Amino acid sequence: MLASLHDFISASLLSSSRTLPLFGCPVPAGFPSPADDHLEGPFDLTQHLFRNPASTFLARVSGDSMTGAGIHPGDLVAVDRALRPGHGSIVVAVVDGEHTIKRLQFRAGQPWLVAENVRYAPLPVGPDAGLVVWGVVTHVIHSLASGPAVSR
Repeated sequence: MLASLHDFISASLLSSSRTLPLFGCPVPAGFPSPADDHLEGPFDLTQHLFRNPASTFLARVSGDSMTGAGIHPGDLVAVDRALRPGHGSIVVAVVDGEHTIKRLQFRAGQPWLVAENVRYAPLPVGPDAGLVVWGVVTHVIHSLASGPAVSR
């Protein structure tokens, strides 16, 4: 089922490419500056978020173990299966049949899955744990709104 779900998601991403207007100059996060009154050409969010669309899927996060990395319950994460996970990568992994999102670290050659929340202890992954890394998290999508969306 996973392969067919992955194929469906990949096909959906490729066929539903949408463009949005992109403001023509960076928006400073410091002191205000005069705004330029123009927009750049269309911006394809799919191309920006997904370097490898055919191998990328979205997953919804549950739990609070990664809040220190800016990943909150209900967020969507983009996961790229084509990227090679390395020390420090945030990954979606399966350990003993259970899915999780954690930071991958190597300590003395042994993989560890480390939460970004002090309430959760790091998890050493022994050779018998059946660790399978599904992919590397490349982006997090979450809403800053605290309630229903408001149109202006």
